[in-house]
Amino acid sequence: MAAAVPPNRWQRRVDAADWAAVRTELDESGGALLPRLLTGPEAARLRRCYTDDTRFRTTVDMQRHRYGSGQYRYFTAPAPDPVEPLKRALYPHLLPIAREWADRLGRESPWPDDFDTWLEHCHRAGQIKPTALMLHYGPGDWNALHRDLYGELVFPLQVVINLSDPGTDYTGGEFLLVEQRPRAQSRGMAVQLPRGQGYVFTTRDRPVRSTRGWSTAPVRHGVSPVRSGQRYTLGLIFHDAA
Repeated sequence: MAAAVPPNRWQRRVDAADWAAVRTELDESGGALLPRLLTGPEAARLRRCYTDDTRFRTTVDMQRHRYGSGQYRYFTAPAPDPVEPLKRALYPHLLPIAREWADRLGRESPWPDDFDTWLEHCHRAGQIKPTALMLHYGPGDWNALHRDLYGELVFPLQVVINLSDPGTDYTGGEFLLVEQRPRAQSRGMAVQLPRGQGYVFTTRDRPVRSTRGWSTAPVRHGVSPVRSGQRYTLGLIFHDAA
């Protein structure tokens, strides 16, 4: 029998989360704060990647496409560490939540135990483009409410990691979640993410209790206007794009 591979530092940081509490918070609000996944120097190293064109497959001007204001860039493969190790460390913890949500909504649960196998499913469906990305906002920039859907195959949870220090590197720029509840007004949340910490949230929709059992609540996310400074974030999406 082959010896077990010891966990790397990214796995140890992800495993250190109180995942029972994360699950509870996701059930209650659609998003949950994760522990510090990146140190200050690690976040700074990723920020420096942003100007290296060889690291990215495409760049999107948000204002041009009426997505808000600012810019984001999708990594090419292979992405720099720790992008892929973090996704592989997070996936086994997010998978049981994804399956439970699908069961509540009476949906199929197409996500296999192994993350690489899931990506193979995406690729066979024509979703072959990497979706990990970095986002950059300057003064006055913001991100319109949206959902990151790139094809028929969707993983229902994703993670954002702040690479900048709120209050020091920038002001404003709160992460936003807006949820449309069945037969009710939309509910909004604003979260200021500490540097290096992750935030896991709903990709498309989630189950909420109703008088009829479980109902589907569509969720969109965005970023409020940055008032000053520069804000960089890392986005980890667990399905590839067509």
